[in-house]
Amino acid sequence: FGPFGEHAVNASWIAVQELEKLGLRDDVDLHVYEVPVEYQAVQRLIPALWKKHSPQLVVHVGVSGMATTVTLEKCGHNVGYKGLDNCDFCPDSECCVEGGPECIDSVIDMDTVCKRVSALGLDVTLTISEDAGRYLCDFTYYTSLYQSRGRSAFIHVPPLGQPYTAEQLGRALQAIIEEMLDVLEHSEDKINC
Repeated sequence: FGPFGEHAVNASWIAVQELEKLGLRDDVDLHVYEVPVEYQAVQRLIPALWKKHSPQLVVHVGVSGMATTVTLEKCGHNVGYKGLDNCDFCPDSECCVEGGPECIDSVIDMDTVCKRVSALGLDVTLTISEDAGRYLCDFTYYTSLYQSRGRSAFIHVPPLGQPYTAEQLGRALQAIIEEMLDVLEHSEDKINC
């Protein structure tokens, strides 16, 4: 995500740029986009990216001023969006997809990813969450989960230096995404049922 509110520099964008420098395993094409903190831009951009790339997985990364860990979000929520975005806009319906389910879970087993990455001994603590915050992070996650039938993930990072550096966050994102891809590849049969 781009800047918003108190986050003149969005730690999520800096962390993703670090990930882009590090790269992922050789068989993965990584496409990186900075998403504006705007509801209407998300509603246009997310479906367009899914259509353009037909990805195996989309991983969104956002900053949380309350986070002190790297947080894997299990699900996205459809309703409850009351906060104004960078354009002073909020959907009249206060929801992502009118008539959509209240909550959509990622097909990625976040508990397994969390355990596996924690076992790698990185200098970053991971946690799990079921509430991405009812702002643009949650809105984007739900929109992507709806578009992809659950083949999306969302990672919240804390602000830079609170406590992690950009390099630490980039390495953590690299490890997390590689584990997500591994979990996804080993669960394809279940997903396609």
